[in-house]
Amino acid sequence: MTRIDAKFAELSKAGKKAFVSYIMAGDPDFDTSLEIVRGLPGAGVDIIELGLPFTDPMADGPTIQLAGQRALEGGMTLQRTLALARAFRETDNTTPIVLMGYYNPIYSRGVDAFLAEAKEAGIDGLIVVDLPPEEDSELCIPAQAAGLNFIRLATPTTDNKRLPRVLQNTSGFVYYVSITGITGAAEAQAGDVAPEVARIQSASGLPVIVGFGVNTPEKSRAIAEVADGVVVGSAIVSKIAAGESVADTLAFVKSLSDGAHSV
Repeated sequence: MTRIDAKFAELSKAGKKAFVSYIMAGDPDFDTSLEIVRGLPGAGVDIIELGLPFTDPMADGPTIQLAGQRALEGGMTLQRTLALARAFRETDNTTPIVLMGYYNPIYSRGVDAFLAEAKEAGIDGLIVVDLPPEEDSELCIPAQAAGLNFIRLATPTTDNKRLPRVLQNTSGFVYYVSITGITGAAEAQAGDVAPEVARIQSASGLPVIVGFGVNTPEKSRAIAEVADGVVVGSAIVSKIAAGESVADTLAFVKSLSDGAHSV
């Protein structure tokens, strides 16, 4: 059982929904980023989604793109991202970390080397948005063999014909993208999300976490009411981009997690 599996078992037993926060590793700099990540569990975060900076983040809107640029300009790399996770693990051995990014840096490093290093650094799962199920032999299957969950995205355009293929080797949870488009582009609507979540839950048997378009405590609560949990990314990254203090950023995260946990 991975930390992700254990976390969902714990939440289910307590009758709680999951709150997942996305942070770009190295934004605005390594030390501040690490301080924020270390503060996330205390702010009510159940699972940390750690962004791997990349030069061509095709699924992300301007907010996450700019965060990646800031991190890259500050010298952030795949190796330093794993170093950040390793530093977090010095004081927290229970909160799951999902590394979210794109395949190019992993491919450049070499899959076997990357998986060994990620496992050693305390990474629990991967979301690699530009590797479709047809390429599962590239990374998904080796990752699962290494003990990492491979988390797949489903979207409003993932129809019943496509869904079984998407779910085939997915583990940990399914990340449902609530809108058609990029991160931060529109607001998620609970009424639209609810039937899709039910459809995916029925097909997969896995928890379904909803992200993209969740930006307030009220929206966090509304989405958590119809899903197994909620992800917030751009709204948190916007606070970091605005230069807000670590304390203020974490207070905002706490307001969002309180929304999700109030269901």
